[in-house]
Amino acid sequence: MRALRTLLIVVVVLGGLFVLADRLAVHFAEGEAAHKLRSSENLAATPDVSIKGFPFLTQLAGGSLDEVEVGIEDYRADTGTNGGTVRIDDLDAVMKGVEFSGDHSSATADSASGTASIGYAELLKAARTGPRQIGPATAEVIGLSDGGNGKIKVKVKVSALGLERTAYVLSSVTAEDDTVRVHADTLPDFGGLRFAESQVRSVTDFEQRIERLPGGIKLDKVEAEPDGVRITVKGSHVRLAG
Repeated sequence: MRALRTLLIVVVVLGGLFVLADRLAVHFAEGEAAHKLRSSENLAATPDVSIKGFPFLTQLAGGSLDEVEVGIEDYRADTGTNGGTVRIDDLDAVMKGVEFSGDHSSATADSASGTASIGYAELLKAARTGPRQIGPATAEVIGLSDGGNGKIKVKVKVSALGLERTAYVLSSVTAEDDTVRVHADTLPDFGGLRFAESQVRSVTDFEQRIERLPGGIKLDKVEAEPDGVRITVKGSHVRLAG
């Protein structure tokens, strides 16, 4: 009986030491991955990296991880024009099936999915190219806000004959080919002023291209929310580090 008790104690102690070693190893690996990701993506701050699954050491020995979560608070994506960037907030991605290179210097995920957001003030920059001439008037988008039911409320100012008018229009927002597009559902009412649809849409409709997201993930869907647009991202063979 004493021998059995001693064996059980040894097993418990060894199990505890293994768990401790496993947690220390995963914590170290998360830190290393975060620093490599910051360097490879030229991030302003170190991202959050969380390696899921237990035990970590057996996954590492097998050369792959079941799941890795990555969180980036502030990411500057390219717009594809004149070196411009667009600020993306709270980019969170889940990487599945992460495999390492032979020397563990790089890692690639079989698939990835996640979400991010772009504030209305940031998206407004894509629309505010200055007043545009439409017939005898000038018009420009001066504000964006949540319109409810997944729509964006676009605020447009029109100046004509020394008078200014403000109109609002609900717009749909979609994502396609690495581009967020805002398209007015109906044309705004400018208090009796009439303009050609193509002229009005040259002001109300606009787009924001988003390129070079981390690891090569791509835009999938977009929807308007109270503080901005929420985008869904996805990808395959996504580079996590290296």
